[in-house]
Amino acid sequence: MDIADLRVFEAVARAGGMNRAAVELNTVQSNITARIKSLEVDIGRPLFERRPRGVALTAAGRRLLPYAVRAMRLIADARCAVRDDGLPRGLLTIGSLETTAALRLTPLLAGYAANYPDVDFVLRTGTTRELVAATLEQSVDGAFVCAPVAQPELSEEVVFREELSLLAAPGISSLAEALGGGTRELQVVVLRAGCSYRQRLETMLAHRGIAVRRHLEFGTLEAIFGCVAAGLGITLLPRALLGAVWAADRVSIHSLPPAEARVETLFIHRRDGFASSALRAFVESTKGLPKTAEAA
Repeated sequence: MDIADLRVFEAVARAGGMNRAAVELNTVQSNITARIKSLEVDIGRPLFERRPRGVALTAAGRRLLPYAVRAMRLIADARCAVRDDGLPRGLLTIGSLETTAALRLTPLLAGYAANYPDVDFVLRTGTTRELVAATLEQSVDGAFVCAPVAQPELSEEVVFREELSLLAAPGISSLAEALGGGTRELQVVVLRAGCSYRQRLETMLAHRGIAVRRHLEFGTLEAIFGCVAAGLGITLLPRALLGAVWAADRVSIHSLPPAEARVETLFIHRRDGFASSALRAFVESTKGLPKTAEAA
């Protein structure tokens, strides 16, 4: 078993076919087939079931795949470690919740870019679920996500604390009225599944015995805020966005009990992954930032 065979195996498993893996690896299918056959002989177990439209992993193949992925990551980390001379440079990809990007990151990123001009910085936004997966897969170097995470493969540090508030249409005078005034059914305006604030809102309503009649799902915070302002439903967002990002008088704002309102934003990255000089400098730049933000 060598690293070249494992690379081919991982590509076939991910692509679901010999031919698709050959295209990805810029070779011919016969080479891929020969590599897989050699690996199967070496291991003494079939790794794929051949099917009319591709291949599927056998039980032995499923057991081998995590080790192959880990080996690919280790080789990639080794290359990065050898090339890293201690000066922050090259590509750094960071993930963030949209709310954190809108509310917190502008001064941080401006200072980082000024201090480390040789770093090519990329910011990707997503939900907590998406960003945790991306960090585990190392498609981002680290990410700002909503606690809790509880993934042993990830290092996490609290960087911000937010107060969540329930937002409803203007003119609604109380939390009880915002929560349906006893109708026990509500329409909520949320991001896609995997959004931590959406999950918190649904949990909060469930604890009160309130059914969600309909989800209005949008791809941007601006669309969510506009729909709430138009009276289409309620949502749950950091209070500090009001005034700092949007005009507070466009919606009614309702405070929640501390246990439901308080939320921590974490910065996560893989424990076992190579931390480049660019990433280490970025993590250091997050220290000393104010943990909370006040609404304007």
